[in-house]
Amino acid sequence: MLATSVTSKGQITIPKQIRQKLGISKGSKFEAAIVGDHIELYPTTTIHDVSESGFALLTSNRSAVPTDFDPATLLSNDE
Repeated sequence: MLATSVTSKGQITIPKQIRQKLGISKGSKFEAAIVGDHIELYPTTTIHDVSESGFALLTSNRSAVPTDFDPATLLSNDE
């Protein structure tokens, strides 16, 4: 079992290992229920299928660099 704590705002952090395994990402929504003496969380949004390695979790807003791009073309000897 992985330990976590409650912030002053009543928020908890779901440990990274659990988020990756279940595909929980920023903006995921849950319903909470009290069951006996514990809390259960149920996702209300689609959980993403994520590989265990975590590959492809990152995205970028930058445009892609062409595969034939040569950084040497940025150097100029026109001084």
